[in-house]
Amino acid sequence: MKNVSPGPQPAKPEPPPSATQLLPVVYEELRRLAAQKLSREKPGQTLQATALVHEAWLRLVREEDRKWNDSHHFFCAAATSMRRILIENARRKQSPKHGGDLQRVNLEDVAVAELLARYLPDAEAPAR
Repeated sequence: MKNVSPGPQPAKPEPPPSATQLLPVVYEELRRLAAQKLSREKPGQTLQATALVHEAWLRLVREEDRKWNDSHHFFCAAATSMRRILIENARRKQSPKHGGDLQRVNLEDVAVAELLARYLPDAEAPAR
């Protein structure tokens, strides 16, 4: 019998990356997405990118039976979730319970004496 060597072996497929390998990559992409969303918000936004990522993550994993077709599908869902969070946050800030009916005043633009006269008419003007 002839000794026949088998031809080139097909490459074995690499195992998919583990969760510990994927998490830092996904988290960084979500932070970048959150920072992008927050950069479009009005100045004075109190929500930080990290908090936005965490809230969006909680909403995404809340539905256990949800399946993602691919990474694009996941990040689109994350972006939508972040957008909804920002909208809810803006609506909450506009509610009268959270001071939405009050007008913001920059203290640098208003003299302290004017504030005292307006809100404490019996108070003396501060000594300079």
